[in-house]
Amino acid sequence: MSKPLDEPGLDLAFIDVVADWLMDEALADTTMTELVKGCCQRLHAAGVPLSRAMVTYRTLHPLYGAIWLTWHRGHGMGTYEMPHGQVGNEVFRKSPFFHMLDSGVPFLRRKLEGGDKLLDFPVLEDLTEQGATDYLAGNVPFGASSTMESSEDGIFVSWTTDRPGGFSENDIRSLRRVQKRLAVACKVRIRTEVTQNIVTAYLGPDPGSQVLDGRIKRGDGESIHAVIWYSDLRNSTRLAEILSPADYLAALNSYFESTAGAVLDHGGQVLLLIGDAVLAIFPTAQAGEKAAASKALAAAKEAGERMEAINVVRHDAGESRLTCGLALHIGDLTYGNIGVPQRLQFTVVGPAANQVARIEALTKTLDRPLLASAEFAGVLDVPWEDLGSHVLKGIPQPVDVFAPPSGDGHG
Repeated sequence: MSKPLDEPGLDLAFIDVVADWLMDEALADTTMTELVKGCCQRLHAAGVPLSRAMVTYRTLHPLYGAIWLTWHRGHGMGTYEMPHGQVGNEVFRKSPFFHMLDSGVPFLRRKLEGGDKLLDFPVLEDLTEQGATDYLAGNVPFGASSTMESSEDGIFVSWTTDRPGGFSENDIRSLRRVQKRLAVACKVRIRTEVTQNIVTAYLGPDPGSQVLDGRIKRGDGESIHAVIWYSDLRNSTRLAEILSPADYLAALNSYFESTAGAVLDHGGQVLLLIGDAVLAIFPTAQAGEKAAASKALAAAKEAGERMEAINVVRHDAGESRLTCGLALHIGDLTYGNIGVPQRLQFTVVGPAANQVARIEALTKTLDRPLLASAEFAGVLDVPWEDLGSHVLKGIPQPVDVFAPPSGDGHG
């Protein structure tokens, strides 16, 4: 492979190899971390004297607004997921990336040594202290322009070297060439990540995975055996009447964080948030009934603890108390797509799902926050209190229901 005479370390032919590799990766399932890491390693092997590189991009995720990936020579990759609300924070506004967004400048270079050194951003001072000698940054929007609005959909890239004298002109040409191809590969991968984030947020990890794997037609489904959770917020109509829309949404979210949040933290799957109700399952296929039931009961206890903690805060703020009813059941379900061909839900249906909802309705009548079916209670060695048989709407036979001893479990 040929090397320019004035730059014995840089192999321009291998830069072609890096560019081709990036195009291949655009068609593969490479993660963003693997993509950036592989690109930096190959550039360094080609003779580009990289000491550090960073790629950042906005994303659609319920928790994070942007992702920052940083590669350090000899130390590998680091990832920072920026929470919503911090994208416009002071640190970012003082960064080269924000300057490029604000001004529409697509490329920026700063020498970090010698007479033409310019440290006009705080990060450049930090890099200089770490031995950096040259800094390049690029803004690659996924569109035709580089305005503040369009650049929100794209990537920012920075390249740093600690070689005395900084980057050569051939280094810079090579980096700018590779940067465009890196952006193409990143665009494909970011679109995939966003799709996965959306289906996970709105469907859940398992249903989302099944939908992305092709189970998209009405009628696609399977029979499963699972612990079924159904909880419902009390007095929600009254809350909606007396609270402002913002306060009512805040109350709903507090309730969902307590209940659905506890389900997720204990390994369950939240299938539906139905108004102010939560439908969730703990499948039994892998661990068995007892393990799934134990997780569900632990989640119920934690949900009660979370609700109590929220109510302490609400009491101190002069706000009304939040309460809910919860029912647990075990049964066979049909798990899959239902609806009309153009608008589907991936959920569970069947007599067991109807029964758990009817049992939950008894929590108000019996003044117990948590009720369990005989099928659920029989799985766990817990001193349940037998509350007798009850006729439930739509259920042909009376149903035996149980509760933890008063003051125990969900509260």
